[in-house]
Amino acid sequence: MTITNENCVVGIEYEVKEAGTTEVVDSNKGGQPLEFIIGKGQIIPGLEKALVGMTEGESGDIMVNAGEAYGDINPEAMQTLPKDQFEGVDLVEGMTLYGQGEDGQTVQVIVKSFDDKEVNVDFNHPLAGKDLMFSLSVLSAREATADEISSGVVGGPAEEGGSCGTGCGCH
Repeated sequence: MTITNENCVVGIEYEVKEAGTTEVVDSNKGGQPLEFIIGKGQIIPGLEKALVGMTEGESGDIMVNAGEAYGDINPEAMQTLPKDQFEGVDLVEGMTLYGQGEDGQTVQVIVKSFDDKEVNVDFNHPLAGKDLMFSLSVLSAREATADEISSGVVGGPAEEGGSCGTGCGCH
């Protein structure tokens, strides 16, 4: 099946590197396929657009520019916070910390620098501002079911007493 613009369930195996480097920043090779529904915003926009028109069994290399991946670096996402907010944390430059945002969602920050009074943190995604090179294979492509389309979940909504199968903890 050819991948269409929306409501197509796709499973891929991939490896991604920052463009121009050899370091793998993410991969699911040898593991479970990444499954998602085209048109639901479940993967980065540039990769989703590039997959449209590919077919099951097809492989390729796809370059996704920063603006269509995790976005450009937002200078406003860099903040200086009082060091006392990090009490009990053994700070190291470059470390990743997780906290709770104003809306209750988990937020990730990277410690850029610190001194006795202040800590400079970056709320940008670690891959923001970076062009990405995906090497991937389309393992499966099929039409989404009505339940998958309405729920946005591959496999449809969780049944009463069941699980959605994504490890998300719903039941």
